[in-house]
Amino acid sequence: MLSIFKVYLTNFIREMNVLQYLKSKEFLRTLILMIAISLMLLFGLVKWLGYHTKHDEKIEVPNLEMLSLAETEKVLEEFKLNYVVIDSASFNPKFPPKSVIEQNPMPGDFVKENRKIYLTLNPSDYRKVTVPNVLDQTKRQVVIQLKSLGFQIGKERFVKDLGRDVVRGLEIRSKKVMPGDRLPKNTVIDLVLGDGLVDRDSIK
Repeated sequence: MLSIFKVYLTNFIREMNVLQYLKSKEFLRTLILMIAISLMLLFGLVKWLGYHTKHDEKIEVPNLEMLSLAETEKVLEEFKLNYVVIDSASFNPKFPPKSVIEQNPMPGDFVKENRKIYLTLNPSDYRKVTVPNVLDQTKRQVVIQLKSLGFQIGKERFVKDLGRDVVRGLEIRSKKVMPGDRLPKNTVIDLVLGDGLVDRDSIK
């Protein structure tokens, strides 16, 4: 009977100690600390899951062709992508000046966020070429030289001269072109030719 009473008394004392502890400031501090640690762990877990989910996301590369650099920058910013201008190609009249001609990766490819898109831009005009000294050469020789440099051959105007079909001058819309002048490729150049002192049509 005495042993049973001792066990009961011991349990009662323990329960009283627990109740006192639950009411103590130490328990309150411990509880607040545990809640704070739990919230920090939960926040860290959410951030970690968000990063890894986003890390695996793929972005479809937009089509940037014919866009200006300012327009391209705005589009890529919306897609969270970066760009690098790597080159300016030969002028292409089918594209606006300073617009995107080529891009890598290509439109429709899937890439990760912040991927660099490499751009090739269209120059503002054809590259300029130096006009060679072709005076006093035959028409055939001059045509070959000028075309090889990227120029186009326009009209022919004849002047009184002993040298038949010998180039006596170059013109652009009736304005004289001198050797050494720099003109854009694809410029149309008219030829001033000797008529060989025979009657010939002024323009072909």
